[in-house]
Amino acid sequence: MASGLETLQRAAGVGQGMYALTPWVTRILVANFAVFIIIQTSRGLYQDLAFYPPVALFRPWTLVTYMFLHANFGHLFFNMLGIFFFGPRLEMKLGGSVFMRFYILSGIGGALCQALFATAAPMVGASAGVYAVLVGFAYYYPRETILLFPIPIPVQAWILVSAYVVLSIYNGITGTASGVAHFAHLGGAAVGFGFLKWYEWRRGSGQRSFQKKMKKGRAKPGFVSDRTAMARWKGISIEGLHELNREEVKRLLDKVQAGGPGSLSDSEREFLDRMAAP
Repeated sequence: MASGLETLQRAAGVGQGMYALTPWVTRILVANFAVFIIIQTSRGLYQDLAFYPPVALFRPWTLVTYMFLHANFGHLFFNMLGIFFFGPRLEMKLGGSVFMRFYILSGIGGALCQALFATAAPMVGASAGVYAVLVGFAYYYPRETILLFPIPIPVQAWILVSAYVVLSIYNGITGTASGVAHFAHLGGAAVGFGFLKWYEWRRGSGQRSFQKKMKKGRAKPGFVSDRTAMARWKGISIEGLHELNREEVKRLLDKVQAGGPGSLSDSEREFLDRMAAP
């Protein structure tokens, strides 16, 4: 069994002393730190990019730009820490383009949710997107063990994320820790969860539609049978993969060995297809 530290490293994308930052997570991190530096020399730009509900109708871009602004370095650091730890695994699970849509839409949902409850204060920060990433990680890896800091207490992902959500609900209702956009956190988490359920339903719906066409003899060109897919998956060069992908491929191939291709979810099958691509 892996130690809590090793599990945390896998969750964080750390393996063999190297950080496995995925492309879109890297872009998010760079963009946020770059904007923070730029804003220090132009506070007027800060006002133009922050989300302010009373005038948001005339500044719709702020629904997105507010996610790249932060009140101070601590605010920025801890938000980016969440992206750094949990984003890479989720991006590899969903694919880059889906992950980015998930992240941006969750941020927009967080802003709109906060606007329903606190219309007077401008809002900045990536927290809504971060909460969505946390929910996404717990959705796909609920039993993954996370090592808390600074006291090294191991806790499963679903418990940790559930505690964060419950705490945000409590703080939002009671007004505890004023100045924090608790309803943005909740909105981001809710939209992120809804996006993932829709994404899974959409992929499942497409698969069912395809199976119906197969029965009618109208399969789309390019269909790959289970037998062909298994042959491709078994040909994946494990040694050439990063540790995170290597472990996931091994897990999924073991799953196929035990239950056949039908035991895979659509996203798991797509992941193996990506790893098998030349």
